[in-house]
Amino acid sequence: MSERQAVELRYERERKTLVVEFDNGESFELPAEYLRTHSPSAEVRGHGLSEPRLMRGKDNVDITAIEPIGSYAVQIVFDDGHDSGIFAWSFLYDLGRNKDVNLARYAERLQQQGMP
Repeated sequence: MSERQAVELRYERERKTLVVEFDNGESFELPAEYLRTHSPSAEVRGHGLSEPRLMRGKDNVDITAIEPIGSYAVQIVFDDGHDSGIFAWSFLYDLGRNKDVNLARYAERLQQQGMP
């Protein structure tokens, strides 16, 4: 896969959804909760975990800031204080392309752990 570039980011606060459009014309709607629970940070990903750590209480999380990191990524600041994830364009693209599968797997894992 060639490296994708984001050409537009728009946060729709009322829907708590980040809309990301890429240079190939694809556009994804990424809810704040999804971005928080699938953050590329060590808190969520650990060091080498194949799947993100399960988290509770993130269903109402909001994004307070989106800061550019060079021309390759953004740092997303959440209202729960989390701000250590650097979301590269390729990572956001992957989250968008695989959102349904990722969310279904996350819900399955929560259920397996008895977490609502």
